[in-house]
Amino acid sequence: MAKPATPFLPAAFLDATRAIMPDHLSMDDFINICQQPLRRSLRVNTLKISVADFQALVKDYGWQLQPIPWCHEGFWIERIDETLRLGSAAEHLTGLFYIQEASSMLPVSALFAYGSPPHRVLDMAAAPGSKTTQIAALMVNQGIIVANEYSASRVKVLHANVSRCGVKNVALTHFDGRVFGRALPESFDAILLDAPCSGEGVVRKDPDAMSNWSTESVASIAQTQRELIESAFHALAPGGVMVYSTCTLNAQENQQVINHLLATYGDAVSIEPLGGLFPGAEKALTAEGFLHVFPQIYDSEGFFVARLRKNHSIAPLSQPDYKVGKFPFTPLAAKDAAPVIQAAKACGLVWDETSRLWGRDNEVWLFPTEVESFIGKVRFSRIGLKLAERFSKGMRWQHEAVIALAGSNNPQAFELDAELAQQWFQGRDIYPPQPPQNNDCILTYQHQPLGLAKRIGNRIKNSLPRELVRDGILDFHQ
Repeated sequence: MAKPATPFLPAAFLDATRAIMPDHLSMDDFINICQQPLRRSLRVNTLKISVADFQALVKDYGWQLQPIPWCHEGFWIERIDETLRLGSAAEHLTGLFYIQEASSMLPVSALFAYGSPPHRVLDMAAAPGSKTTQIAALMVNQGIIVANEYSASRVKVLHANVSRCGVKNVALTHFDGRVFGRALPESFDAILLDAPCSGEGVVRKDPDAMSNWSTESVASIAQTQRELIESAFHALAPGGVMVYSTCTLNAQENQQVINHLLATYGDAVSIEPLGGLFPGAEKALTAEGFLHVFPQIYDSEGFFVARLRKNHSIAPLSQPDYKVGKFPFTPLAAKDAAPVIQAAKACGLVWDETSRLWGRDNEVWLFPTEVESFIGKVRFSRIGLKLAERFSKGMRWQHEAVIALAGSNNPQAFELDAELAQQWFQGRDIYPPQPPQNNDCILTYQHQPLGLAKRIGNRIKNSLPRELVRDGILDFHQ
């Protein structure tokens, strides 16, 4: 792997970091590790495949997988052949793994530690979706995740990653996160605030990450973070857990933001120490119980993670002053839902009682039932899965629904070899030696659904959504 460009490390940043560097760590090691390439890492998507089955699948690929101690599903990866992008691997395109930096797996691991999985989760700054999909896998697609992203352009990326990974329990929103404390007070039993920050910890991946860094920008960002954490704390239900994290290193954006929350809400907040989160956590543990991950500790990006508990209710904020508008969907009556369910089962598309059918015009959607109490309180960009469009001649199943619901043992499955699967992802019609018997089929590769397809003679017409078509060489093992 080529050595990255030398990162820009402002003198004032180095001085500030030197002032907070723990005695057992050295600045020389810190500066040296910032010059080193970042180890690649991935997280197995257990919504689609178990860790053991994934390891068995790739054992002959020339991939060396080293377990990441704080995430059972996470691995550092080295490949014999690094000429092809990891994102071009078949297993990535079919959602079997997510390319995610190792230390960014820490916040969700901390959120789900020490107890049963939550049912209502707010991911307050969710794009591009690494942590949202990690949360969904740990929730086994149950309950509800409200995944919020302030940047409109990044909402599309968030949805694309959620869809690729087969997530069905997410509702996407596009707000400034400071709205949630007023709009959905005490509504979530778990909240992840992976806050926007100055990015001091990511210079190994992006040497220019700190090109706009200044002490003034840090102070401005920290003010926003204090407002976001207050909003998140108001949205957290009594007894609930919040994880606050950043990919930066300074105390102003980390410990001081937590101290602000403690000073504001007193005994309503308690810190839950993370020293027992994984073997070796004590190397990054602060006196307060936070994980302050300098990059030389685990050979990773820099990160900060704090786990907080809300002990009791607090005085509510004023009601939001915006209007949500009329919700454009209605739940399907039993008589209307029955033929949809029957037709879906015939295609091997199944769901349980944690999801419910809703309609809008000729569209049929599958919403997580837990979202229903939020309807009318906030405006959603997208909820659950678009299941189908209804026409006089039947149902047209949607790609994202097939990816999430078809499973690995679908009765309509038509398995492709590596060459045909590559052609499919390249947007080309395919000509299998033995075409499927049925006109409609669900194409699979490695028994994972690729999408719904129609046979026309001996040709299978490509119906992959245009935004998913890949140019160039793909990495499909024969």
